[in-house]
Amino acid sequence: MQGKRLDRVNQLLKEEISILLQRELKDPRLGFVSVTEVETAQDLRTAKVFVSVLGDEAQWTGSLAALTSARGFIRNWLRQHLDLRVTPELDFRPDRSMEHAARIQALLRRVGGEAGR
Repeated sequence: MQGKRLDRVNQLLKEEISILLQRELKDPRLGFVSVTEVETAQDLRTAKVFVSVLGDEAQWTGSLAALTSARGFIRNWLRQHLDLRVTPELDFRPDRSMEHAARIQALLRRVGGEAGR
């Protein structure tokens, strides 16, 4: 039963943080950021928030710095808008799986093109 509750909390945090990033945060360092996954600890005290950033390495660095500096604001906003007994501490982490998938696709296309010769 605990797993289903944790899954619901993860999904709720993912949705709310995504909305917050789109509508509330006005940091110029923040690029096009999307929340890909949230992993909350069993005790709900901490949550890893995995984010993907569209852009180069400078965009990644700036966006993660903006998220880290806004961590307190985001947590406070969640505390006010969600009905959770404990609002977790947020730890923003890069999720580079989309970059990795695009690189693999490009390599497969290149290998497929060479095989046709």
